[in-house]
Amino acid sequence: MLILKRIVHNTIWGGPKISSLAGVDGDSIGHLYSLYCREGVSNEILSGQWKGKCLNEVFPLFRDEFKMSSCEYFPLTLALTEARDNLSIQVHPNDEAACALEHKARGKRESWYFIDAPTSGTIINGCTCHDKAQEKLMIEQGQFMAMADTLPVKVGDYVFVEPGTLHAITAGSLVFEIEEGADFTYRFYDYDRTDSQGNKRELHVEKATSALDIHLKSKVKSYNGQEIKEKTYTTKLINDTDFYINESGSLECFTLVKGSVNCENIDVPCGSTILMWPEEKLDTRDVVLAFVSKIREDCL
Repeated sequence: MLILKRIVHNTIWGGPKISSLAGVDGDSIGHLYSLYCREGVSNEILSGQWKGKCLNEVFPLFRDEFKMSSCEYFPLTLALTEARDNLSIQVHPNDEAACALEHKARGKRESWYFIDAPTSGTIINGCTCHDKAQEKLMIEQGQFMAMADTLPVKVGDYVFVEPGTLHAITAGSLVFEIEEGADFTYRFYDYDRTDSQGNKRELHVEKATSALDIHLKSKVKSYNGQEIKEKTYTTKLINDTDFYINESGSLECFTLVKGSVNCENIDVPCGSTILMWPEEKLDTRDVVLAFVSKIREDCL
């Protein structure tokens, strides 16, 4: 097992909830990354044979074992994400758009489990426009708020965002986020807000328009004790169990959200991910809420 050190990411729209939940400092935390693997930024490993190294350094040493040889970096990103303010109205590319726009093989799919629901009771989800002509007109006129449809969500809901879907979590939300390890987010609208230097964040209207599919809308799902399968990854909710054993035959990511876990004599804090090899076992008697995520081998 490999315990990963959390990475704090402050954002213009982040808030104080993650600080309280996970015991980290900060009142504008947007992401607490329990698993992040990119060039120059990645989780430090706190246990095991690679203790002290970063995940991006050692991933090439075990990726072939789990049929991830086509992946330059670990192909999932996991985080607690808080929106004190609305996130930008945005879209992620699908595989074809990522290839055309970024010369990369894979786009970005993501899922949210709502720990706290948004204050409004809804998130941005899909488009109100009915055809390409209306889409073109609304984009030309900058009518992005009118263009954005909504979806009601509550605590315990799970939402998967297909690439090409117009989307955003909204103020008050606290979610566990599972996403493909890709950095492609195209912003249509960011509420004209500015950073501490008075600068607006970059918009990507041309790329966003290319990636957008106005017919896509997300739906609310529930775990109901079952594993949820998406195209490239699966996830399941863990609570009310004494032990968890990785019986999948592949590498699993165990992310602690509420409660406590002691692993290899290390007290693992909330918002942390433990990489579990097949047949490894974890004492989960004090776990209130955790998630197990993994890449689908048939999609690699």
